[in-house]
Amino acid sequence: MNIINIGSVFADISSVAAAVDYAGIGVATGVISLIGLLIGLFLGVASKKLEVPVDEKEEKVRELLPGVNCGGCGYAGCDACAKAIAAGEAPANACPVASSDIHIQIAEVIGSSVEVSEKMVAYVNCAGTCDKAKTSANYFGPRDCKLAAGVGGNGSKACSYGCIGFGSCVKVCAFDAIHVIDGIAVVDKEKCTGCTMCTAECPVKIIEMIPAKARTEVSCSSLDKGKDVKTVCTIGCIGCKLCVKACEYDAIHVNDNLAKIDYDKCVNCGACVKVCPTKVIKQQAI
Repeated sequence: MNIINIGSVFADISSVAAAVDYAGIGVATGVISLIGLLIGLFLGVASKKLEVPVDEKEEKVRELLPGVNCGGCGYAGCDACAKAIAAGEAPANACPVASSDIHIQIAEVIGSSVEVSEKMVAYVNCAGTCDKAKTSANYFGPRDCKLAAGVGGNGSKACSYGCIGFGSCVKVCAFDAIHVIDGIAVVDKEKCTGCTMCTAECPVKIIEMIPAKARTEVSCSSLDKGKDVKTVCTIGCIGCKLCVKACEYDAIHVNDNLAKIDYDKCVNCGACVKVCPTKVIKQQAI
């Protein structure tokens, strides 16, 4: 009588099934690998066929640009600026952040000349700190200069020409060169690259570009008459013209009740600083 070993039968069946499974896995792996190889070859050929030729000049200009993509040049970023310069659509000194030496190198790359310009930095024409500028209202809205100016007035400040002090300029500066101190924005000349982003952002337009070598500044933007200025700020320019009389170089004039310095003539002698009754004309140490 033959006795069938059930256990051995199941073992044989399992080994056959395992062999079939391994074979199927091997076939599937091979097919997937082949498909991946074909796709890779197709993409490689397509990239070569569809490759957009890159202008060598554009690449070299891009390498020279700072790469901060601040937008100070008026283009979307350094890539767009480099493309415009290489194409002759923008001058070699289109980037305000790059130094004069970089501008010269870019000019050499594109085969043009460039005028070496003096470095310019931003300056906030306002000295109306919290202890000097008077308030006309309590502002409870968002701490944003543009929004505050949009609802009318200058936030809490009574002077309609003064720095609102909510830091919209700080937010757009990619170089950490401007901060709000005691209610007004203050520029760090050493960090400022002259990108002009803060000047474009300021809703009251009191940030201007001045030569980096300038040491004498009129820290006021008010066009009001002296009496009106004094009612809202203790340090504003009152248009007295004493500074004009004291200057031997014809470097400062009062127009529309506000003293302005001609930096092409100013020699930083400090005569105007000494006679200013409100001390709104300031001079930094050299």
